[in-house]
Amino acid sequence: MKKWREIFGVSQTELSDYLKVSNSTISDYEGGRRKSPGILVVSRLIEALIEIDKRRGGRVVKQLDKDFAPKENAFQTHEFTASLKGQEFMKIIGGECVANPSRLKETQVFGYTLIDSMKVILEIPVHEYMLLYGNTPERALIFRFVESGRSPLIAVKIGRFSTDMKPSIVVLHGNLDAANVDPLAIKIAESEKIPLIITKKPIEEITAELKKLEA
Repeated sequence: MKKWREIFGVSQTELSDYLKVSNSTISDYEGGRRKSPGILVVSRLIEALIEIDKRRGGRVVKQLDKDFAPKENAFQTHEFTASLKGQEFMKIIGGECVANPSRLKETQVFGYTLIDSMKVILEIPVHEYMLLYGNTPERALIFRFVESGRSPLIAVKIGRFSTDMKPSIVVLHGNLDAANVDPLAIKIAESEKIPLIITKKPIEEITAELKKLEA
């Protein structure tokens, strides 16, 4: 109760006045001196905080709406009905492996995530990166609208620290050739032992082919 009251910037006195209870009642609930409130009390509390915020212009509610808005437009996860060998996956997407090609022989993917590179990097909090992995981290992360590959691989590296997960394969989709992939992107892929693939094949053709393998 205290945490949410502070998020909304409402004092104990203001909340107690709205709910028409004593200030000590709010204090006792927050201090654990009263037994946990029932669902009806919690519901009244939430309604009160929202209503008080609305009277102030709704700043907090608007920010919460923004923070918790669905971000499906930033990425889409897809699962396969069966595992797919890394080399076969690369063939389907018309790719070229620019880091750790030998690992493709032993790599299997059980799905893929199609990612809007800049939206994920700018909009998805690091602690939510695990959502990119769908049902399993044994998947390919396909980053779209890539210019050099540096940002996507940095995001993968940071996500590794925060979620302890890494993908089986990283794909950079864009106007890239092996010669102009950022050296840091390749270095990160090599250090993380992740096959790094580039492709220019139209994304519509890639998704159409992969859709045949989806669950």
